[in-house]
Amino acid sequence: MDGIETYWIWLIVGLALAALEMVVPGVYLIWLAMAALSVAVLAFVSAPPLALQIIAWVSLSLIFAFSAKRWLRERPIVSSDPLLNNRVGRLVGETALVTQAIESGSGRVKVGDSEWIARGTDTDAGMRVRIIGSRGSELLVEPVALIEGDTAEDG
Repeated sequence: MDGIETYWIWLIVGLALAALEMVVPGVYLIWLAMAALSVAVLAFVSAPPLALQIIAWVSLSLIFAFSAKRWLRERPIVSSDPLLNNRVGRLVGETALVTQAIESGSGRVKVGDSEWIARGTDTDAGMRVRIIGSRGSELLVEPVALIEGDTAEDG
């Protein structure tokens, strides 16, 4: 290219892709950015023809992306809070108040300020139950004995 060295273009493209990676969800643009920055170094050092630079960018993009995919598959990122986006999973172990009697295995319970469909053994309204799991958006519950001095109205 006349007037502008191609390594500047690759450098700008690489930095732009790296900046877009911070805005766009996913982890794909960073590998394209790394390939563009690598080609910028290559173009600065040896100045190959533009066609070879483009082939190098495509090749390096594929190599970086597939290498990262394999590396991340073997070393998954472990969350410090695996139930972060699992609202129902966070409720396991909590106690709830039966608002609609659980009859024939189905009823409603109140947890915090929301009501949920509950499945479990037959329990009268006003009794406390412990959440032991979930099936979809339904809570699986079991009755618990009231603690001395605790009433069903304590919410």
